[in-house]
Amino acid sequence: MDVRSIAREHLDLAVLRKRQGHKYDHGHALVLSGGAGRSGAALLAARGALRIGAGAVTLGVPPAAQLEVATQIRALMLARVADAAALEAILEDERINILCLGPGFGLGERQGALLASALRSGRGLVIDADALTLLARDAALFGWLHPGCVLTPHGGEFARLFPDLATALEAGMGRAEAAGKAAARAGAWVILKGSETCVAGPDGAIARHRATGERAAPWLATAGAGDVLAGFVTGLRARGLAPRQAAELAVWLHVECALDFGAGLIAEDLPERLPRVMNRLGI
Repeated sequence: MDVRSIAREHLDLAVLRKRQGHKYDHGHALVLSGGAGRSGAALLAARGALRIGAGAVTLGVPPAAQLEVATQIRALMLARVADAAALEAILEDERINILCLGPGFGLGERQGALLASALRSGRGLVIDADALTLLARDAALFGWLHPGCVLTPHGGEFARLFPDLATALEAGMGRAEAAGKAAARAGAWVILKGSETCVAGPDGAIARHRATGERAAPWLATAGAGDVLAGFVTGLRARGLAPRQAAELAVWLHVECALDFGAGLIAEDLPERLPRVMNRLGI
């Protein structure tokens, strides 16, 4: 098993530079939000996608959350998404090239129908949090996964999706091997998050980032940090990066932002630290 290291010398940071063009030349991401009182996680993901360079980011919200979200956003756009039919109508706009589902999403029938519509659309998807649990509960949804999907589970979500692989991990299987087997089974990309984060693809590609030693970032153990990572992946996919490149760059930059900020970090700080990190890197 050939495991690539996600390190600065192995990443093409030049792709992060923006070329000239219209905002939609840099992609349009749609992030689906949960209901009233549950929109914060999607807001974090959307902010991450915008900061990392997506040309436009729209939050798709259920009617009950519309006012709540509208009072909190400026650069982000807003769309009312009452049900799967409304989502399908919005996706008639071909400029929307990536969707993010899961942060604060919810686990009801409506959310399952939205995930099904998103999967059937053939668009690129970043699937996190509650949407991962929906996949774990429904074999039909899991069967709709495709190589344009990126799954971003932490350990608990990974165990719900791949219980046998989680058991093997506890018995000593390496994280990279487990992530690789999960990606092959899903037919999609998997980011298995942790102090050792592994990115694996259905094509057999595996990469590992160790946030240990000099790169230890314990401040990332805070609510919402994973939502921001999902947003970083979403924004890079919107800009046209392939799943592997988007995932590896997002994982590395996520840790860079945490290291740059240091103690006291909360999730909201991560997207706001990104411009400083990128400027320091000469991007």
